[in-house]
Amino acid sequence: MSSPNPAQNPQLEFKSLLAVVLLASLLFALIIWPFFGAVCWAVFIAIVFWPLHQRFLRGSHNHPNMAAAATLTVVLLIVILPMAMVAAAVTQEASVFLERMRSGEIQIGVFFQKFVEALPNWARSMLQRFGISDLGVVQQKLLAALSNSGQVVTSRVMSIGQVTLDFVVAFFVMLYIVFFLFRDGERLTRGIQRSIPLQPLHTERFMRQFATVVRATVKGNIVVALVQGTLGGIAFAVLGVPGAVLWGAVMALFSLLPAVGAVLVWGPLAAWYFFNGQMLQGVGLTIWGAVVIGLVDNVLRPILVGKDTRMPDYLVLVATLGGIVVFGLNGFVIGPVIAAMFLVSWEMLATVRQHNAVPPA
Repeated sequence: MSSPNPAQNPQLEFKSLLAVVLLASLLFALIIWPFFGAVCWAVFIAIVFWPLHQRFLRGSHNHPNMAAAATLTVVLLIVILPMAMVAAAVTQEASVFLERMRSGEIQIGVFFQKFVEALPNWARSMLQRFGISDLGVVQQKLLAALSNSGQVVTSRVMSIGQVTLDFVVAFFVMLYIVFFLFRDGERLTRGIQRSIPLQPLHTERFMRQFATVVRATVKGNIVVALVQGTLGGIAFAVLGVPGAVLWGAVMALFSLLPAVGAVLVWGPLAAWYFFNGQMLQGVGLTIWGAVVIGLVDNVLRPILVGKDTRMPDYLVLVATLGGIVVFGLNGFVIGPVIAAMFLVSWEMLATVRQHNAVPPA
């Protein structure tokens, strides 16, 4: 009787195949890393607009190419084109605001002078310890910091707004991937479900939770941010604030942080009006910010996100901040999605362990 060949050991074959798959996956991730943002946003857009694509698919009598092209056209017209126009307006106002700040037309230090004068004695003494109680020093440091940060922000905004080769390539890669995700989405989903080494029940739950969290995060965060930014821009325009569109965009960006984002923009401006003696403007902006802008986050976000995907605000805040730090602007979606997957995976593990711990009857 011949001895078995150790090279034909099923466990060895499986481990070798697993090593090959991991190596190929690592190399594949390495080559698509330059287009990581484009791929992520293609997946996000496909998931968010998948119900619309299904309607176009039924209306086109199950012609996937026609339905994918129609859905992609709608995305271009109602999402990408308006965002490009807003980005151009924000870029222009940012450059104008920075130039006015450099020329001294906008005096940032005056606000801090009134702010320091309104502080109690213990707070002023604390400022003296840090050597920033003198108005001249404060204004000099603030203007230098704001000028440097303004240059960084403006350069970032300009780099996004300018038609560079990298931006154009990434943009068309994203559109290309979105089209094929719409056209072949169901087939790709089935292939991913077959490839994940989990039970079909767990795999289906993971895929469903991933899609639900992406839709909820994108719709909840982006729509709420746009509404709050628009309301803030309207208030700034009524009050005659220079660069109302710019500050509205800044508020929309900060509104990606739940509960605390918008107040970081309108709060200092309301304090400026109070310290400057303009009580009517201060009270009006405070009421508008706390009641109107604040209620948008408390009312609109639960409607868009839904109760099933609702995570604690502190977890959303930490996940959003951490995602932005690690992945850049894409992290405001990736961070909450990772947090949701973390919760779901641990919940599944606890369920499986509890099920295995129960002795059979």
